[in-house]
Amino acid sequence: MNDRVSITVENHIADVRLTRPDKMNALDPAMFAGIIAAGQELAGMSGVRAVVLSGEGRSFCAGLDMQSMASGGASASAGMGSLTDRTHGNANTFQHVAMLWRKLPMPVIAAVHGVCFGGGLQIASGADIRVIALDARLAVMEMKWGLIPDMGGYALWRGLVRDDVLRELTYTNREFSGSEAQGLGFATYVDENPHARAMAIAHDIANRNPGAMREAKALFNEFADLDEDAILMAESVRQARVIRTPNQIEAVMAGMQKRVATFVD
Repeated sequence: MNDRVSITVENHIADVRLTRPDKMNALDPAMFAGIIAAGQELAGMSGVRAVVLSGEGRSFCAGLDMQSMASGGASASAGMGSLTDRTHGNANTFQHVAMLWRKLPMPVIAAVHGVCFGGGLQIASGADIRVIALDARLAVMEMKWGLIPDMGGYALWRGLVRDDVLRELTYTNREFSGSEAQGLGFATYVDENPHARAMAIAHDIANRNPGAMREAKALFNEFADLDEDAILMAESVRQARVIRTPNQIEAVMAGMQKRVATFVD
């Protein structure tokens, strides 16, 4: 859909790819803009029930394109706002490229291969589910450049990666492999073919009640910040939006009749 991100939709699944393979999909201003534009497009696609996010070429995303940002000086960030400007809800522009995947109404599965450093790791962390190649190379890279993770990482890693592990990886910017990522908390699965595994998961999701799936994701996004009473009420409110709807009835009938359900988006 633009020169940095492509979207292909088939069978209710959006196959989204970062398309700057010559630079290992590193993040330059055009990539930031392209990802945000793709997120806006996906948010309005009612027929999309799952998203698979990956990178073309040798890598998922090498993180910030330091050369591009440095050579552009102040102009490289023109129009992106200051770090403290909330340009996209509760996030700045840089944070939004990672947070938007978590905020999309449908589940997102990241398929990670090759290099996944810094901002790339934070973008992958915005997905609901991460499938990472065994030989992928990952790092919380920012400290190498005298910086801290600031693209939503702290919010996205909360409850995902053990606190002391995350501190060590952040303080040292130590590289770790895809085979280590699951034990550390960054990977849901490790697989020799992460894109194929991610598409299989997306296909499974796409064959479930899309209304229930969106309510479930919304509940996941909010429950960590709620107390017990509020969680119980949120469950009830969201279930009331789903129960006895045509799609929910179809899910029951299809299950009883042992057939593939036909849902309406």
